Amino acid sequence: MPTIPDDRPGWRCRVAWPHPPSPETPLSDPTATEPLLFVCTHHVDEPERATVPFIAAATAAVSGHRAIVVCTIDGVHNGTAAHGEVAAEGMPALPDLVTTLVDNGGEIWVCSACATVRGITGDDTIPGATIVGAATIVEALASGRSIALG
Repeated sequence: MPTIPDDRPGWRCRVAWPHPPSPETPLSDPTATEPLLFVCTHHVDEPERATVPFIAAATAAVSGHRAIVVCTIDGVHNGTAAHGEVAAEGMPALPDLVTTLVDNGGEIWVCSACATVRGITGDDTIPGATIVGAATIVEALASGRSIALG
């Protein structure tokens, strides 16, 4: 499985694909335009599971890939100011990861159905976060890779 090393000892990002990368688009090719979608379904209920997709997405964005965190279920709160409430012991702070992700061209997509149920509107989202519908997510999945981390 490919590994992207981090400068901190013991930290590695493992990415699994449904099929190996083709020779035309090698793993390390930062010019690849297909999006990498990292699904986040948790918030303060499971801070580690809320943080790990952002670690991987920020790493991908810094490496030049198109990285998108798709926040669903309770994870939609991570696309609002409430993301500052998530604190996973021993892990980078979620606000710092969000900043790194967005500053390097990454995006946060907030599921519209999940946001509606929780009363979240576009006025509640943070810079870099957008409320999107299922059609947008499906289109990105059809042209990219979805990465499950936990």
